[in-house]
Amino acid sequence: MLLSNIYESRLRFINNWFQTSCMQSVEAIAKEFESKSAEELLRWAIDKFHPRIALASSFGAEDVVLIDMLARIRKDVRIFTLDTGRLNQETYDVMDAIRDRYGVSIEVYFPDAKEVEEMVRKYGLNLFYHSVELRKLCCEVRKVKPLNRALNGLDAWITGLRREQADTRANIAKVEVDAQHNGILKINPLADWTWSMVWEYIRRNKVPYNKLHDKGYPSIGCEPCTRAVQPGEPFRAGRWWWEQDSYKECGLHLNPLKSKG
Repeated sequence: MLLSNIYESRLRFINNWFQTSCMQSVEAIAKEFESKSAEELLRWAIDKFHPRIALASSFGAEDVVLIDMLARIRKDVRIFTLDTGRLNQETYDVMDAIRDRYGVSIEVYFPDAKEVEEMVRKYGLNLFYHSVELRKLCCEVRKVKPLNRALNGLDAWITGLRREQADTRANIAKVEVDAQHNGILKINPLADWTWSMVWEYIRRNKVPYNKLHDKGYPSIGCEPCTRAVQPGEPFRAGRWWWEQDSYKECGLHLNPLKSKG
């Protein structure tokens, strides 16, 4: 109930802010941009919120598309990433390639060293294989808490979420209130894009990308928790593949009012 009250209060604040500043609610903004391009939405968001807006990038295909678009808008756009300490070398390679290509600054957030040490001491290095609860604990320590630090002080953040990626993302709006993170705005410019549209953009603009995509990885997370997918498997089947009937999210994009995960 308390969380719900906080969410409703923040939603009223955000809507009042929009109505005062541009006479539109969040829902109206989302509806307006549903038919507009990703570039148009990004230009609006950067104009409205910079420097209190940032792209959260894991350097997957969607994120490098957004970086290419953002670099055309302004070079000093904020980009951050979460280094869990368990990433693939290919992910680090594409980070460097992006820096070299666009000259952008990338803010890197690491998990708290003491928390990682205590978790590993108690449960082992590969705790995520033992239970869903321990996997979620590892995600909490290595990803969720660093994300909360990265979002602190922001009014909005940009993600590469697409509706096609998973059932849990099928209803995302291009602009929405993020109840999970104190009611800041969440901007999803590629929400209506298909996988083929992502790759058409990458190839047309020669955007550097993670080479694991060439090896059958559509979704890339931590090295021990991600595998290639087989033909016909869902987009995120390679994430925590050993889990049966579990919620295929790490906790970064959960709405606490809609999910118990």
